[in-house]
Order: sequence, then structure tokens, then C-alpha cells
Amino acid sequence: MSTLSIVLLVISVILVIGIVVLYFLGKKAQKRQAQQQEQIEATKQRISMLVIDKKRMKLKDAGLPQAVIAQTPKLLRGSKLPVVKAKIGPQIMTLVCDEKIFDMVPVKKEVKATVSGIYITEVKGLHGKPIVAPPKKKSFFKRAVEKAQEKAGAKPIK
Repeated sequence: MSTLSIVLLVISVILVIGIVVLYFLGKKAQKRQAQQQEQIEATKQRISMLVIDKKRMKLKDAGLPQAVIAQTPKLLRGSKLPVVKAKIGPQIMTLVCDEKIFDMVPVKKEVKATVSGIYITEVKGLHGKPIVAPPKKKSFFKRAVEKAQEKAGAKPIK
């Protein structure tokens, strides 16, 4: 066998081993995520709250309890997460919001939220109406392209 074929054979064996390892790690992570989702579903409750502020903050700066920071893996402590400061009853609390619904959470409005511990999973308007996310602003380049297309009489790209 030539050296090129040996090198390609070794690389392909390493790639196959890597794919198999990633497959099993992915399956394990999927099981863990399903377990966590079951726990969230078991402890969720509907709460009426007044949202004071929302922003993406580092875990250390968010003002969360020390127990939450201690349970978080060290690699994730520096990453930013969506944090909502809300008044629930007489007390003001700092809650972590689901990334999917963070843009839909209105500021300085009262909402009904589904909360599991300190994690907000769903937000609806005060009377049960779903809140729609505000439309995202188009970038300068996209707006310029659309104006140019309108002038040319072409159909806009979506």
C-alpha cells in the first residue's frame, strides 16, 4: 500500500470513531434534556407579574441566588443569558427567561407567565391573549436593496 492510502485510511478510521462518539454523546444529552423538560413541566405554575426590566446579562452580574451560580457549570458562568426583573406580588425577583420567548416579553407591562422555579417558559397577555414578538428591524443593506428593487419595478425578495 502506498503512504497516501495508509494516511487516508487512518484519517477515515479517526473520523468514523469521532462520529460514533458524537452519536452516543448526543443521545445521552438528549435523554438528559428530556428529563429536565419533565421536571420543568412538573413544577410549572401560572403567575401574574409586572415586568420591570429585561436584558441579557452574565450569570454573575444577574443578581441570581448563589445556589444557582454554584450549580452552573464553570464554562457557562461567563456566558450571557436572558434575565427578566419582575414584581411578583409584593416582592421583586430576578428570573431567567427562555431564549425563544425573550423578545416577546413586554417591558413595564403586566403579564401572565408560566414559571418553573426561576425559569420563565411562557408569557401571555394579562387576559390570556398571546403576545406577538415585535417585528425585527431590517438591516440598512436590506432596506437599500428593497428600495432599489421598487424603483426598478422588480418584486421584493423575501
